[in-house]
Amino acid sequence: MRVFVLAMTLCLLAPLGASAQQAVTYRWVDDEGVVHFGDRIPPEYAEKPKQVLNDQGITVDHLQGKKTAEERESERVADALRQKQELQRRADVALLSTYVNVNEIEMHRDRRVELFQAQARVTELYLRNLRRRLDKLKSEAGRYKPYSSDPGAPTIDPDLVEEISDTEDAIARHEANLTKYQDEEKKIKDRFELDINRFMSLKGLTVTQAQAVPE
Repeated sequence: MRVFVLAMTLCLLAPLGASAQQAVTYRWVDDEGVVHFGDRIPPEYAEKPKQVLNDQGITVDHLQGKKTAEERESERVADALRQKQELQRRADVALLSTYVNVNEIEMHRDRRVELFQAQARVTELYLRNLRRRLDKLKSEAGRYKPYSSDPGAPTIDPDLVEEISDTEDAIARHEANLTKYQDEEKKIKDRFELDINRFMSLKGLTVTQAQAVPE
């Protein structure tokens, strides 16, 4: 019977103990610098930073208030910096795991550059042929109106006009492609130059050491 009474007493006291454990006190400072305490936060102070105190008045938690524009910007800059550092770390790991020495990076660079140089050479050949053809077509068109100064010259054939226009369009396309290949070649060289410098920095290599041919 005593055991039963003791058990019932503990059951009745348990919710009271739990409620006591859950009771918290908040501490906050208003705009005038006055410190306030309470078990509830008034609505006008909801956006203020607060401290959570236990029964002994010890701070057990901090509640962040509404952040200022400067704080939000500072966090944004810090997050961007962390992301940049993480991307650099991953790039460094990939660089060191891909190449053993600078010579391997240079060989990879040269193979990539050769592809764009080959495309550029083929395009330049097309352009020379197209420009010769355009010169020939325009020379032929010079015998017809409106290009000829001869009043009795016949009117130019529409097919010849179309052929000149098509040739000029083809030249413009190939010139654009040639510029693209040249730009891509420069980008490849610049990117590999950055990789080489970064590799040397990570490995602690001097220029002389980097240029040494491995045995």
